[in-house]
Amino acid sequence: MLYMSKILLRNKDIPNSQSLEVYTGRGGYNALRKALSLPQDDVISMVYESGLRGRGGAGFPAGAKWRMLTKYRVKTVYLICNADEGEPGTFKDRFIMEFDPHLLLEGMLITAYATGAHHGFIYIRGEYDWIAKILVKAIDEAQAHGFIGNNILGSSFSFFVDVFRGAGSYVCGEETALIESLEGKAGRPRLKPPFPAASGLYGDPTLIHNVTTLSYIPFIIGNGPDAFKSAGKAGSGGTHIFGISGHVNKPGIYEYPMGTTLRELIYEAAGGIRGGKHLKAVVPGGMSAPILKADEIDVSMDYQALNAIGTMLGSGGIVVLDEDTSIPMIAQKTAKFYAHESCGQCAPCREGTNMIKYLIDKIIAGEGTAKDIEQILRLCRYIRGSTICAFGIAATLPIAAMIKKFRNEFEALLRD
Repeated sequence: MLYMSKILLRNKDIPNSQSLEVYTGRGGYNALRKALSLPQDDVISMVYESGLRGRGGAGFPAGAKWRMLTKYRVKTVYLICNADEGEPGTFKDRFIMEFDPHLLLEGMLITAYATGAHHGFIYIRGEYDWIAKILVKAIDEAQAHGFIGNNILGSSFSFFVDVFRGAGSYVCGEETALIESLEGKAGRPRLKPPFPAASGLYGDPTLIHNVTTLSYIPFIIGNGPDAFKSAGKAGSGGTHIFGISGHVNKPGIYEYPMGTTLRELIYEAAGGIRGGKHLKAVVPGGMSAPILKADEIDVSMDYQALNAIGTMLGSGGIVVLDEDTSIPMIAQKTAKFYAHESCGQCAPCREGTNMIKYLIDKIIAGEGTAKDIEQILRLCRYIRGSTICAFGIAATLPIAAMIKKFRNEFEALLRD
């Protein structure tokens, strides 16, 4: 029997869950009170010991990120919540912000206290306008009751939060491009180093986490690092929010322990394939994650297991495809998206993604040849690793995987 944990989604179905009254009535902001009673380094140690890894895609240990900031406490430190969520097939962060905004704010407050930040930004994608309004209301509520502002809860800690609406650029999910956008510039990634921990927003030390990562912090501080680790598996502690969409009977948002298998999520959580059809393929972590075939779904949904079979957990956006799906058509839509979203800064990405799109369009139109398939794979190899940010990897890994695993479908469309 599949066991569903609720750490982040525990308030989702509670009436008026967006309000401060409901949040505090269910224990909200108690973890903040506990954190403020502890030395900053003790709070950092708790997060480090929990093994929490960033839920934005890369899976970098959150506690290690926090420790990088300790040497910069004498300077101005900024905290940024990355709520851009531009990965196709991903919709987990919006649920937290829409149904439990104070959970995110409490996570930001604890994080800011531990790392020495006094000003924070929630960078939210422009399409989430209604959620931005929910966040602004929650910030106003929290400030009116002493949870945000000067001398929070009678302590010496002060913290302020602003909501910043982005322009809907996919590449602004990359942390340095997000910083550029916050500074009023075009959202284009910076060369690294220096990394944001040393020189980020306005040249000052900056910590960036996504919504989900920050929202785990109150649970870790309130219940201890061991409680978090026990919900998952070694090296991938805690739960994960999976957004399951596509050809399933019950698409939606689900929170399960790390290590739950992909098969369990598809057939138990999401109710199996719609219309009684057969499963053909699954994208396990947003469209930048390499596709899996139907016989590969007995894999544990954690960082190590997915990496071992050539894909990744990514954002946890699971897209399920049934037997009637044309993989070349999926590749065409994917290529179109990435060609459109390239910021244009790097020539391999700017020119290469458009050429991949052109060649896939040519194959779909029945005008392609076997050489075009090989050219697409060559472009994927050349673009990957030759760009300033990871966009080149995100744009090419899924295309290459679709061709390698379903090559017969592409060859069936060739002119010759």
